This record gives sequence, C-alpha cells and structure tokens, in this order.
Amino acid sequence: MSLETDVIIDRRKLKRRLSVWRIIAIIAIAGAALGFIARKDGGIIPRDHVARIEIDGVITEDAQRERALRRVADDDHARALIVAINSPGGTVVGSENLFRALRHIAEKKPVVAIMGTVAASGGYMTALGADRIYAQSGTITGSIGVILQSADVTGLLQKLGIAPQVIKSSPLKAVPNPFEPLTPEGRAATRQVIMDMFEQFVDMVADRRKLSPDAARELADGRIFTGRQAKANRLIDALGGESEARDWLARERKVAKSLPVRTLRRPDETAELLGLAGRIMGKTLFSERLTLDGLVSVWHPDLR
Repeated sequence: MSLETDVIIDRRKLKRRLSVWRIIAIIAIAGAALGFIARKDGGIIPRDHVARIEIDGVITEDAQRERALRRVADDDHARALIVAINSPGGTVVGSENLFRALRHIAEKKPVVAIMGTVAASGGYMTALGADRIYAQSGTITGSIGVILQSADVTGLLQKLGIAPQVIKSSPLKAVPNPFEPLTPEGRAATRQVIMDMFEQFVDMVADRRKLSPDAARELADGRIFTGRQAKANRLIDALGGESEARDWLARERKVAKSLPVRTLRRPDETAELLGLAGRIMGKTLFSERLTLDGLVSVWHPDLR
C-alpha cells in the first residue's frame, strides 16, 4: 500500500471521528437549550409547576394581568397558584377584579396568598380570593373600608381672585368637586355610594373568613392589624410565608414541594403608572394623597 493511500484512509477515519463528535456536540447543545427553555416561565415544554404572581403597589384595573390569570386557570400543568401581595390597596374595581380572578382559579386548583410588608384594604380584598392566607407577624393588613378624597379649594381661589364657573345638568353632577363647596345633599349622595361599596367589602370578609356579619363589621372600622392581630381576629389563616404555603399545598392539596415555581411575567408598568398619575393630576391638580381615579380601598399613613 502506498503512502498516499495510507494518508487518504487516515483522513477518512479522522473525518468520520469529527462527524461523530459534531453530531454529539449538536445534540448536547440542543438538549441544553431545550432544558433551559423548559425551565423558563412559559417554556415550550409543558411541565407541572406551581404558578406565582406578585401584586405590588397600588392596585388598578389591569387587562394583561387578568389574561395571565386566565391562562393559569386553564393550564393543567399549573397545579396551584401562590399570590404574593405587597400593596396598600387601590381602586375598588381593580381589587374586586383580582378577587374574582383568584376565585375563578380556585374552582380548578388551590390558591394561596402570602402577605409581605403591606397587604391592606384592596390588598386584603385581593387576599380574600385565596383558599388560604399567610402573613408575617409584622405584616400590615386590614384597613377594611372604602374612601373617596377630595378638597374644597374655593376659599383659596377667592384669595387669588379666581371665580370658578361650573355649569352642570343637575346639582349632584360631578360631586364632590374641589371647585365648589360640598352641599349636605352632595355629601349624603356620595356617602351612600361609599357605604354601598363598603357593605360589599364587609360581605366578602364575612363570607370568605366565615365570620358573622356583626363580627366582620366590627373589624371593618378602617383600623390596620399586624399579622399576629389578624390571625387572632381570624382575618388570616396562619403566620408564615412561601415555605409555609408550600408545606400546606403539599400536606392538604397533594401539590408536591419538588414542583418548580414559575412567576408570571409582568409587563412594563411604567406607562400605566404614568397614565394613572396623569389622570389624577388632570382631574384635580392635587397629589395622590388627596385623590385617586375613582373610589378606592387603600391604606396610607398620614405623612404630615
């Protein structure tokens, strides 16, 4: 056999070895990529998991969040939902929408709420949608109630030589209005609206926490509670966090602790928050502490 023939044979053997290693490398890379995708939230490979959503800041209506929660309800691989709440509350409708979305999910799989630093007012209303509620000992919760804030600036405007002109179809239109004094009739009509929403909130507390209407109303005087106080008053189920929630899911609902947690992706909220701020400023020219867009269920400390 000539030297040239030996070289050709060696080259062919080398090419075959390289081809085998190339195939192995491609398979390994593809496997790693698929594994990475499968671990990510919303991966293309279905896998049983525990879904998790974070409710932070002021709660408003959020169509994208509601769509994400509907997907959790319809996803057979999402064995449970953990709702991490850190919110002083927000609009009544936004909080109510969240409550109803969680109850819809709870018809198909267990839902557990875990409270962070604050889960008050509308944040507490949201937690009521869960099958079980956990809070830390120092969590601020409660503040069960509804508030509508405005201001009468007519005295200031008079000092500035400004006389607002208000033309409306009836005396109760656009009441309360910071550019005109609040009449007794206007105050009474506004209070009726607030009290109707308040009664709805109290009914939710009584129903979800298995309290008598009188007991729920006694706790719904607007006060805040620590996590320990809330536990003593049956507003929550237990003290703890996500670890305790997973223990309960495993023990009571047979949702294995080994299942991974997938946090729902959240859209960029900057534009939404700027839009809310713009509507607030455009309507009243006052800060968020004086008014929010619509009736709200929100707790905030007096910052004076």
